[in-house]
Amino acid sequence: MMNKGIVIKSTGSRYLVSYEEDIVECVLRGKFKTKGFRHTNPIATGDYVGFEFQKEHNKAVIKKIYPRKNFLIRKSTNLSKQSHIIAANIDYAFLLITLKKPVTYTMFIDRYLVACEANNIVPILVFNKIDIYNSEDKKVLFVLRKIYENINYKCVEISVKENKNINEIIELIEDKTIVVSGNSGVGKTSLLNLLDPKLKLKTSEISESHEQGKHTTTFAEMHKIGRGFIIDTPGIKGFGLQNIEKEDLGEYFPEMKFLKEYCKFNNCTHTHEPECAVKTALENKKISKMRYKNYLNIFYDDDDKHRLDKYGI
Repeated sequence: MMNKGIVIKSTGSRYLVSYEEDIVECVLRGKFKTKGFRHTNPIATGDYVGFEFQKEHNKAVIKKIYPRKNFLIRKSTNLSKQSHIIAANIDYAFLLITLKKPVTYTMFIDRYLVACEANNIVPILVFNKIDIYNSEDKKVLFVLRKIYENINYKCVEISVKENKNINEIIELIEDKTIVVSGNSGVGKTSLLNLLDPKLKLKTSEISESHEQGKHTTTFAEMHKIGRGFIIDTPGIKGFGLQNIEKEDLGEYFPEMKFLKEYCKFNNCTHTHEPECAVKTALENKKISKMRYKNYLNIFYDDDDKHRLDKYGI
């Protein structure tokens, strides 16, 4: 008999599936495990799956993956596969951002936003650690918020340490499935512990020498928070984009997508073409220079230019 449940944790070989009031340990077997998949993980946290119990009733075999409404994907470091699915069936994607301890680079932010745009996921930028920001940091935060809010991305400022503006996070989570991503050390796990102290998830201190966090979450895992669900993900250093053609990249930058119809050429890439509406808007300071620089870096596959400065604004 086929049963339907949702994957709450995927370790790559075994899957914990929430079914009715139970948690069932499931496995994949045979050709089904790899056939037709171009990802390192054929099943991700948030997937709905069909499974059958074995003789030992607490074990089961996954037989079916139900269609996903969306999924967040990043380029994998495993060269034998194409990509890695971070989570599936998402309502909102929270990207936790910190301006120090550690620095979240805008290139990382923009790559993440492109991935969300390409997969029909609503991103929300959550700026954490506002309790440690000095006056200069606050000026940077103000400018960044203005840049992203001007292109209709929701931004939230919080302090997990001082429990500031957490009610806004709680409201967003209600009746939704959220994936939380960000660099190691930005406070993803601490946020979950604050939202539900019973979780008691392991956190780690920031390295003083490198101002970076250590990975405390090894696999993506779903937790019930009130009437919603949050998928905690491992810390990510970089965010590689998958299956996005250069010619289509501008479609995932909202400010460029809006202007494209005013370009002279229908297939304008906003790089070298004459009478480009995007470059005209850039000259007139109607769009962000920082965002355009990140667009070019992604377009030309130059991942490291953003490290020349912190923000480029």
